[in-house]
Amino acid sequence: MYLILMLLGCICLFYFIVVAVAGHGTSFYFIWLFLALCSFLSALSVRTGIITKYLPMWLKRLFLILVGIGAVLFVVVEGMIFTGYVQRGESDCDYLIVLGAQMKPDGPSRVLQYRLDAAYDYLVENPDTKVIVSGGQGSDEMISEAQGMYDYLAGRGIEKERIIREDRSVNTVQNLKYSAEFLDREQDSVCIVSNNFHMFRARRLAEKLGYQKVCGLAAKGDPVLMANNMLREFFGVMKDFTYGNL
Repeated sequence: MYLILMLLGCICLFYFIVVAVAGHGTSFYFIWLFLALCSFLSALSVRTGIITKYLPMWLKRLFLILVGIGAVLFVVVEGMIFTGYVQRGESDCDYLIVLGAQMKPDGPSRVLQYRLDAAYDYLVENPDTKVIVSGGQGSDEMISEAQGMYDYLAGRGIEKERIIREDRSVNTVQNLKYSAEFLDREQDSVCIVSNNFHMFRARRLAEKLGYQKVCGLAAKGDPVLMANNMLREFFGVMKDFTYGNL
């Protein structure tokens, strides 16, 4: 057990460094440093026998039960998240909604560009579909995400009259809530564009908000950041479930 915990700690520490070097839009990746420290401390406690000596049996059993429940919950939620990877959208939807992500000074972040490229391909293949680009301006962004997405799609030749900007939202729930002001959520067919790891939650949020004819178009995600994004999305699903959004 000591060696397993030490190996797990080294893996988490190595991945923390990889994600830090690769770059990420949020500070969530520090959780890998936290997990590494927890693993090293657990290995130390196993090596010194502190748990065996000082913790009562009932507390150790309770801990194991909670760990088991948490593991099962994690596997179930991650399985639901993986269902979003296969969503390819439906043809001739009335609207696309592209969910916002970080805009950098030199243009869209990788995550956002993947979404925009998927949206561009869909718009080329479905010329009657309009697109709502949704995202406000963060404190670290020079322009709103909506404006950045508008510039990117228009720059690639998508007709400007097909692009609608929603620039007030700061999270996924607001993306979908404010975008609904530009369409009829009961009658219009809507295709939501986001990255594969985010697709399950985005679609479920839309259905909860009253979108009656909704599908998802999963853009790819960065393979290097997949583990980080999947773990972050687990907490996102749990948060929205707790708040009654799903």
